[in-house]
Amino acid sequence: MIAKEKIEKLRNKGQFWTPQWVAKAMVAYFLQGESSELFDPAVGAGAFYQALKCLDTDRKIAFYGTDISMEAVKQGTREQVFDSASAIEIRDFILNPPQRKFSAIIANPPYIRHHRLSTEMKAELKKLTLRNIGKKIDGRAGIHIYFLIQALGLLENHGKLSFIMPADTCEGVFADTLWHWITSRYCLETVVIFDSEATPFPSVDTNAVIFFISNNPPKKSINWIRVRKETSELFDYFGSGSHEPEASYLDLDITERDISEALITGLSRKPAIVSRSGYKLGDFAKIIRGIATGSNEFFFLTRKQARQLEIPQEYLKTAVGRTRDVTTSTITTEDTDRIDQKGRPTLLLCLGDQSTTILPVALQNYIKQGVEKKLHEKILISTRNPWYKMERREPPPFLFAYLGRRSVRFIKNEAGVIPLTGFLCLYPHSQDSAYIANLWQVLQHEETVNNLALVGKSYGSGAIKVEPRALANLPLPKHLVDRYLSPTPTPSLSHSQPNQEKPSLPPQLILFA
Repeated sequence: MIAKEKIEKLRNKGQFWTPQWVAKAMVAYFLQGESSELFDPAVGAGAFYQALKCLDTDRKIAFYGTDISMEAVKQGTREQVFDSASAIEIRDFILNPPQRKFSAIIANPPYIRHHRLSTEMKAELKKLTLRNIGKKIDGRAGIHIYFLIQALGLLENHGKLSFIMPADTCEGVFADTLWHWITSRYCLETVVIFDSEATPFPSVDTNAVIFFISNNPPKKSINWIRVRKETSELFDYFGSGSHEPEASYLDLDITERDISEALITGLSRKPAIVSRSGYKLGDFAKIIRGIATGSNEFFFLTRKQARQLEIPQEYLKTAVGRTRDVTTSTITTEDTDRIDQKGRPTLLLCLGDQSTTILPVALQNYIKQGVEKKLHEKILISTRNPWYKMERREPPPFLFAYLGRRSVRFIKNEAGVIPLTGFLCLYPHSQDSAYIANLWQVLQHEETVNNLALVGKSYGSGAIKVEPRALANLPLPKHLVDRYLSPTPTPSLSHSQPNQEKPSLPPQLILFA
């Protein structure tokens, strides 16, 4: 396992080195062509050059690499990866790209998420996008997306590109704009995904996808490869030059996919035949995120803490914060007792906009402690007036664990708990008990749970993250809807959440404790 400190350092720089069994397969893509030079805009310690030296023994292909990190390049020099036949330059590929085009570009671009980018850098990235695509893309795109856009702009006619990138490249909110531009201008030839047993980057919270793109007229289909375990067959596939999907491989599943289907389903997701009924979860329930406290340490208390602070029960509501505290598909009062016995918080301090002067003395003293800790200056809390006022949620009949590796995602809320941001709230459009029971039958069905992969973002080790809007678009199998839920109910005013506070931050920016 990689130490947390090392992972954090790598995240700041976006550096995760490509293993050789993957690097060789990516390099093999270029060996069958007429490229005389291979360019790596994020060369790092030279994983792709090392693969090229192993495969191109006659040294017919020159190598040019750039990187912003002198430290990474020095590592490759110390390990004797770079030599006199390689041209390596310390250069910012985004702000100062080479002023020429290339016939072959390969990269594992830095994986730096948008919230780690400076305001100045984000402004430059917008200019880059306008220059290349002609429009802006959503600002939540990480730096790796702009590496791909920049590289495609430097690709010669008939040139070839191979990039290994995180799955959010084709799952993020920017993905539609990005891939419709790419597939209308370039030829997306092959997409490679990896099962968790085959992941190139163990202990990293992202799934890898490799894109093979040429600067040729677009095609109507792509070869889509699923790698089931670490294997030399990936190299065999690209090294053969035939790229025939019907070839026999033990560790690769190869499918020819219609490009329109792949874009709708998601390039990182397996081909799917979704019901044409058009039924979505949002037709039957309202989905909103759980409560963002801004400081769980202050607002989310154990029963012991609440007693010691002498906070009256009427200011507390039973709540659940961590998805791992809920281990089954139902949460009951016995479960909340068990969570409390483990020393975990189960009580949420829920104050309104009342003045502190009318609150019990114990609460006044506790709020003073919060002021002394300068909680009122924290970004999220500072948007509230008064700062200790808590968001409002009625206990939802169902919870959804929006990020996790667990098989149980929908949870029946028999305990009447209020969820924090580790969960989403599902409020059925009808309060009828029979309707709620029938909706539960649909939610826990295997087919419904499997469809989460169609709307979620995939992360490492099989984790899927599903945001509120995406969950509302979850396809529901037609035969289940016809059996349990038809006809579609009219939304009930009672679940419109009239007392709900407007979210202080969009759901994508809220992290759970």
